[in-house]
Amino acid sequence: MRKTYRLDLEGKHPDRLLEASKHDIRKYIKRERGKALPAGADFWDFDSKAGVDEASAQPVVFAELIRAVDALVAAGNKQFFVEVLRKPGKRTPRPAAEPTTEASPESDFED
Repeated sequence: MRKTYRLDLEGKHPDRLLEASKHDIRKYIKRERGKALPAGADFWDFDSKAGVDEASAQPVVFAELIRAVDALVAAGNKQFFVEVLRKPGKRTPRPAAEPTTEASPESDFED
């Protein structure tokens, strides 16, 4: 999804246009996550960019995309560009936590 959202449409309040654009982004992500995964993939991951326009868009961590949009609007911009591309992701197992067998010589409780 590559789209430029304008917030200065006549007859529309900019706050409502911002909320509608964020809803559109979330709806696209939900639709893409529902698609069948390719073999060997565990989940859909997303590459995302945000900026005032397509030429100035910078990569953004996917989890921070909506906050980046809010920051662009808070800076006074009348439009913003968002790019969200899906890619298959593979989960990596967490490293096993080493159990600590040391007992504390001091106890918080009195015997």
